[in-house]
Amino acid sequence: MQLTSASPPALGIAHFTTIDAAPLDFVALAAKIGYATVGLRLHPAFPGAPFYEIRPGSALMASMRALLANTGLRVHDIEFVVIDGSFSPAGLAQVLESAAELGAKRLSVCGDDPEHGRLVANFAALCDLAAGFGLGVDLENMPWRHVASIQDAVRVVLEAERANGGVLVDALHLARGGGSPADLRDMPRQLIRSAQLCDAAAGRPASVEAIIQEARGGRLLPGQGVLPLQTLLAELPADAVLSVEVPNHGAPAQEHAQAVFDAAMTVMAVRDLPGSA
Repeated sequence: MQLTSASPPALGIAHFTTIDAAPLDFVALAAKIGYATVGLRLHPAFPGAPFYEIRPGSALMASMRALLANTGLRVHDIEFVVIDGSFSPAGLAQVLESAAELGAKRLSVCGDDPEHGRLVANFAALCDLAAGFGLGVDLENMPWRHVASIQDAVRVVLEAERANGGVLVDALHLARGGGSPADLRDMPRQLIRSAQLCDAAAGRPASVEAIIQEARGGRLLPGQGVLPLQTLLAELPADAVLSVEVPNHGAPAQEHAQAVFDAAMTVMAVRDLPGSA
């Protein structure tokens, strides 16, 4: 398919891209730029990490629902949950209720429990809880956690045997976890529900601390690094929901979100030109 200005591909934006923007401001700027979906950070990714609370039935929830309806923007996923050794699915009931009220489709999680059997059981239990709210659960690999590679994530999801379980393919984590777009060919296609785009410099950082720093503060705009993004796009299922995750470094939120959007759309357009991979 050749892209035209009248039919651009749908693209979402992860909240971490402009995490300083509160939910109402974030949705408004995303809609103004032309994003189709947003991910909302309603749970801390790690102790002290920024997040926003949107309580079910609250005035903020009503305002969010009205803004989403007026702009036509959709909430794709709610993030970000760490399934570690102390994880209890029941503690997420209010977050899941908020997600359902916002119309979200997925909950994004990572796995950091050294006991594999317990990790699988908790992922399955979370899938069961989320299903009651009409949500699926996407497991994202992160090189510094126990679910470090895309193969680790697939293994957990397959062993959990839940129809609403899936994986989130993050371009940076795929590469830094030792993977490549070709690895997606060996995965059941129905598992790949979501994918996040960014770019990075050549060479895997030498230490765990440096890998974490790159992921949280060193990502590049799509097309400004060496990650094989066009190849990744070609390997993704056509129905995988695409978004961008490139944390801001002090620029005005809308300016940064616009730059990320423009860069990603350029990468996606190159991929879809006749004869491109």
